[in-house]
Amino acid sequence: MMKHGLPVSRLPGSGGVTVSFEFFPPKTAEMETALWEAIDRLAPLDPAFVSVTYGAGGSTRERTHSTVKRMIDETPLKPAAHLTCVAATRGEVNAIIRDYWSAGVRHIVALRGDPVGGAGGRYEPHPEGYQWSTDLVTAVKAIGDFEVSVGAYPVQNFKQTAGFARRTGASIPDWFAERFAGLDDDVATRRLVAAAVCAEQVLDLIDRGVTHIHFYTMNRADLVYAICHLIGLRPAKASDGTIEVAAA
Repeated sequence: MMKHGLPVSRLPGSGGVTVSFEFFPPKTAEMETALWEAIDRLAPLDPAFVSVTYGAGGSTRERTHSTVKRMIDETPLKPAAHLTCVAATRGEVNAIIRDYWSAGVRHIVALRGDPVGGAGGRYEPHPEGYQWSTDLVTAVKAIGDFEVSVGAYPVQNFKQTAGFARRTGASIPDWFAERFAGLDDDVATRRLVAAAVCAEQVLDLIDRGVTHIHFYTMNRADLVYAICHLIGLRPAKASDGTIEVAAA
């Protein structure tokens, strides 16, 4: 793992837009390699912060903690650690919060978390745990002067997005639905279309005055790096044309 030594450059027209990236803790050696390759490529873009997800029921608790710790030790990144209150006592959650503070984490994404049986199931608070994300936020702030972020449920593809929209009374624009029409079984094309739509939406958001974009990377750098390039973000280069880095 390398630490870059120069700030990111922003081309004229980028409007001072900042970015942040989200990763998830790897389950296998291959996934571990993919994660750190993505981090190596994206770190020189100098994100405002990066976040590391936390599995339902605390299923990735140790992997999340070790990933965040390695980011702090080996990179210039400012990690925000996800934390849920699912299937854990108050004492267990408080211990994790203290461990993060001791490790140097100063930003926590505090989430209630999915039901143990998965999204869509009935949520049952742990009898000795925090009941809601608001309770979790209160606990985090009581333990340390963390920056705390909260969130809502995402959806991951067009079919899911459309279904979620119907259930909540929201609507999907006709042009958006048309982009994906007939591609349910064509994964390769659907990915290319999704990439184009993502790039268009990011550029449109910036045109409308948005100054910060948060990317769910899925531990892959190519698409995110390309969109950052489109909006004018470049790793700063040394006089010899190389990106200056220093060993961790």
